[in-house]
Amino acid sequence: MKTKKILLLGSGELGKEFTIAAKRLGQYVIACDNYPQAPAMQVADESEVFRMLDGEALMSVVRKYQPDIIVPEIEAIRTEKLYDCEKAGIQVVPSARAVNYTMNRKAIRDLAAKELGLKTAKYFYASSYEELEQHSKEIGFPCVIKPLMSSSGKGQSVVKSPDELHKAWQYACEGSRGDLMEVIIEEFIHFDQEITLLTVTQKNGPTLFCPPIGHVQKSGDYRESFQPAVIDPAFLAEAQHMADKVTHALTGAGIWGVEFFLSHKDGVYFSELSPRPHDTGMVTLGGTQNLNEFELHARAVLGLPIPSIDQDKYGASAVILSPIAGADHLEYPGVEAALAEPHTDIRIFGKPATRVGRRLGVMLCYGAVGSDIDSLRTKCKTLAAKVAPQAVDK
Repeated sequence: MKTKKILLLGSGELGKEFTIAAKRLGQYVIACDNYPQAPAMQVADESEVFRMLDGEALMSVVRKYQPDIIVPEIEAIRTEKLYDCEKAGIQVVPSARAVNYTMNRKAIRDLAAKELGLKTAKYFYASSYEELEQHSKEIGFPCVIKPLMSSSGKGQSVVKSPDELHKAWQYACEGSRGDLMEVIIEEFIHFDQEITLLTVTQKNGPTLFCPPIGHVQKSGDYRESFQPAVIDPAFLAEAQHMADKVTHALTGAGIWGVEFFLSHKDGVYFSELSPRPHDTGMVTLGGTQNLNEFELHARAVLGLPIPSIDQDKYGASAVILSPIAGADHLEYPGVEAALAEPHTDIRIFGKPATRVGRRLGVMLCYGAVGSDIDSLRTKCKTLAAKVAPQAVDK
């Protein structure tokens, strides 16, 4: 197998795990982000710090390294430049089309709902508060408001009454990544379950699906996940059909995090899609599958065989959040006690600075196939709460 030069755009915790998976396959990784010592930079061969919304800065780095593969890990990228990279013979993951569509909620939602006919929540777009106010009368309350470009739930809120609308508009604008100031307003789906269906598209093989992952979000941000989510087989088949349809339309090889709402009354709703490893998929780091989501992504990107995806264990994950802001050096009391429990693991991401609520790590608990998922979830959340990051002087 030939060693490829991979340019990683975005170097957070997901990028770090992908870099580790790529390095284990003998690849060369250049990790990029807008701040130094980002998590993936700590394990990559080289790193670059620049603003990826600056198209010329992005292309300057591409010219400098002449990568074989570009792997975007964040939304705030001058994504239209990736079409030029692809035309020049560089592999963009999963594809320049996929990255451009999915980095903007308008493009992906219109593709899913209008072109592919997937069932979604009723929605409108608004580029001013006045537009938002008008559309809220058509959608009704409660409703959900999100920036068109954001990640990890930033700027997202559930609005229960007209009195909360202006605050939600301001929050969405503040949480928007990049230079796009437009929001999507959606009807609130009264769902029974939220799931992520990790979907793997291959260069030379069939589309594969991981066992479904249940998750819990707060303000649009992942707090815990568990695998497998127990769902109606008919719902799973419908979700797989939708995921296959949308990833096929977007083209390219890699792993996709496809999110769905499940309603016992109304069926399966397509929610969102990420063309890369998904934060809820970190539960797979606990060995729930024969290949975790980052190993699957690396294999798909490199065109390596993936004979099957097998559920080896049941598992749960729970995030470790920062209670403090502004600290440059941290320690993690509680790790020893947590790891003293059987069938547990932990990932500390190594982020160089903190803000209140920033995700700093994830606790993992696992058991044999057939284990009680609710017990694993409770155990995982309890242990994660014991790991309380603290600032230390250096």
